[in-house]
Amino acid sequence: MRLRLACAVFALALVAPVSRALSNVEGAQFDSVGTLSFPTSGSPAAQQHFLRAVAILHSFGWKQAIAEFKLAQQAQPDFAMAYWGETLCYNHPLQNEQDAKNPRAVLARLGPTKDARLAKAPTPREKGFLGAVELLWGDGEWRDRRVAYMHAMERLHKQFPKDDEVTTFYAVALLSGARALDDNSFRYEVKAGALAMDVFQRNPKHPGAPHYVIHAFDDPIHAPMALQAAQAYALIAPAVSHAVHMPTHIFIQHGMWSEVANQNMRANQVGKDIWQPGDVPGDMVHSLDWGQYGFLQMGDYAGARKATDMFDEMAATTKHQRAIGAAALTKARYIIESEEWKVQPMADNATNETLLANGLSAVKTGDLATAEKMAALLGSKAGAAPGETAAAVGAHADHGGAPPPPAAAASEAGKSAQVMHRELTALIALAKGQKDQAVATLKEAVAIEESMRPPNGAADPVKPAHEVLGEVLLQVGKPADAAAAFDACLLRMPNRSRSLMGSAKAHAAAGHREIAAERYATLNSFWKGKPISAPATENR
Repeated sequence: MRLRLACAVFALALVAPVSRALSNVEGAQFDSVGTLSFPTSGSPAAQQHFLRAVAILHSFGWKQAIAEFKLAQQAQPDFAMAYWGETLCYNHPLQNEQDAKNPRAVLARLGPTKDARLAKAPTPREKGFLGAVELLWGDGEWRDRRVAYMHAMERLHKQFPKDDEVTTFYAVALLSGARALDDNSFRYEVKAGALAMDVFQRNPKHPGAPHYVIHAFDDPIHAPMALQAAQAYALIAPAVSHAVHMPTHIFIQHGMWSEVANQNMRANQVGKDIWQPGDVPGDMVHSLDWGQYGFLQMGDYAGARKATDMFDEMAATTKHQRAIGAAALTKARYIIESEEWKVQPMADNATNETLLANGLSAVKTGDLATAEKMAALLGSKAGAAPGETAAAVGAHADHGGAPPPPAAAASEAGKSAQVMHRELTALIALAKGQKDQAVATLKEAVAIEESMRPPNGAADPVKPAHEVLGEVLLQVGKPADAAAAFDACLLRMPNRSRSLMGSAKAHAAAGHREIAAERYATLNSFWKGKPISAPATENR
């Protein structure tokens, strides 16, 4: 009896400082990273850093979170949860494992064995969190470990079903497990999204809940389910680059170009502010890439040129291949989107996007010899899944939408190259007067593109096949067919400006007055380039 009473008093002594730490920290510490409640056995000093670290971890701000978790460890060297959190900062949960060494080393700092470490977690809840990462960083193949971790978090959630932190970490474990299992049924994403949305409704300033809603529904079909969460998350954690960028995964799928451009430029600056030599510039590359695409869709070519120039600076400063590749991609994309046709000097290892931009420029300026050279180079690469495509640089990068498995990524890259090769080949044929061949070749390109997963970021291929087909059909006098092609592109990529322009022109030429007027109105609601007005039409 005396022993039970002593244990009860000790437990209260642990809980009381936690409550004080939470009340002291929430207002001052969470202004820039979100708000959450995560009582632990940590001392007030350790808890202060721990809470901020967890909030940043929920936004995938790995570098910043590691620093805070280490400060919590310094404040209380045997604080198990500070080590638990740090282990989750070395690998993106939605991508392949990159680093198991550091998480295991973190656990070793806490204690030499699993039992020794678990002994430092004084509550069942903390033992549950720590036991789950023991599985995640234990022996075995990384996919199996992630699935075991997901199941461990499921058990913890059943034990603490009303605990928001257990729920949110279970949600992201589901997303991670789905990718480890290569499960495309979407059942894990729906469950994760539902769990995260439940927490979001209770705490609309929680950094993890809206973030995981976005990741759960980050595809063109389900993106509307995440719009409210994206709009909230855009304001929750301005101190973390990924948190500033991530809402644009939903904005881009709604064609909200001003938000895409400006939110990503802010995200790029946040990433730039904390970048140090040797760091991977993933956040900076990803956000600037999408920012440039947003400016291009608005017809704000000055903003797009500024972003393109910033990539040259980033490539020179970081000397990282990701930045160098993105600089080439954005130069090519600028030419294709702005239609400021110019053949660029290029190296022997020019990207597919550069080859396409040079080929299109050559066709448009009447240099068919150069266009055919570019087409030959694209054709030689089309079956080899070369390098990074626009999707690899832009849609997934280091932290965006969930990347496909490696084999699927190679397949997507190969298909993207095949589409671009057919696009250029078709336009060369059209320039030679071979209209039927051009249309047939573009229909092949459309079929290939439709076998790819719909883009959840910037266009990939960089010039959509439906759009090129629409432009050619309009040029050869088939406006109704052209309108159908443009509208198919808009279904895959809402509010894409070149497709809106084409759809408006095609519907106008086909005599579809109301649809044409609607397309022009949508375009002019965000277009900042040269004013565009609808031509007179006749109903047919």
